[in-house]
Amino acid sequence: MLDDIVNTALAPRTMAAVLTGIAAAATVFTLIQPLIETDQLGKRMKLVSDEREQIRQRERERLNNRVTLRTEPKAYMKRVVERFNLSRWLGTDTAKIKLTMAGYRGAGAETAFLFFRLVVPIVLTVGALFYLFVLEVLDQPPLIRFGLSLFAGFIGLKLPEVYLSNRISKRQAEIRRAWPDALDLCLICVESGMSIENAFRRVSLEIASQSVVLAEELALLTAELSFLPERRVAYENLAQRIGLETVKSLTTALMQAERYGTPVGQALRVLAQESRDMRMMEAEKKAAALPPKLTVPMIVFFLPVLFVVILTPAGIQAYALMQ
Repeated sequence: MLDDIVNTALAPRTMAAVLTGIAAAATVFTLIQPLIETDQLGKRMKLVSDEREQIRQRERERLNNRVTLRTEPKAYMKRVVERFNLSRWLGTDTAKIKLTMAGYRGAGAETAFLFFRLVVPIVLTVGALFYLFVLEVLDQPPLIRFGLSLFAGFIGLKLPEVYLSNRISKRQAEIRRAWPDALDLCLICVESGMSIENAFRRVSLEIASQSVVLAEELALLTAELSFLPERRVAYENLAQRIGLETVKSLTTALMQAERYGTPVGQALRVLAQESRDMRMMEAEKKAAALPPKLTVPMIVFFLPVLFVVILTPAGIQAYALMQ
């Protein structure tokens, strides 16, 4: 019985029928496969398109929400500035750049700056005149007192600029501390396959806990990359808003990568290492400057106490022997 089954299965006619069936099934599968196969590439491209639309919509909504980034000028400030044409008399060439670097954007910031450049000198001059001529607290000739009043007005004219300079220094110090970590995060995002826009967007969310200022600047850069006609302009705006050499190096590397096709990951790795080295050098510099700074406090506060502790027992013993 088993021999008959084996002989029948190995018979030429049976083998031909089996091979014919296999060929017919393969032919039918080849014809039907394009009809039942799903378009994976089309799905992926549709997902990318949907994500792009969501990003565009999100950035448009973020740009429309100008509460934190831009300030509208006060009505009375605007009237004073326009009536006296303060932008011509008190405006400077670098005022807008400094206001942007200090974190003040929009027409309201420039109007407030010009308004205070007018009001503060007047207030200080009037206060000095009242203090020196009415109260007469300083026994000097009238010419000297009038000169001091004018000097107070000059100080009032420079006070808004000094305030902006201090504000810029604080912002740059905060950005400088968080910049190496931001570059490391951006490098990880780029090497994982993310585009530079999505990398900056992700870094702006992650770095917010460490530096709100840097997160705001990166978010603004992402919005400009999405809407400006030239990406180079967005990078130049970032370098101008922050004003740090490390940021300018990054923007230059990104512009060269866009123009010549150089790898972005390698540039980010080198810049991140340089930023970490600069941060370590600044920390070592501050540590090396501590001994000279501690010399005067030690002389003023520690040495007198040390002399008292050492000489008091000897003085008590000498006083006891004299008795």
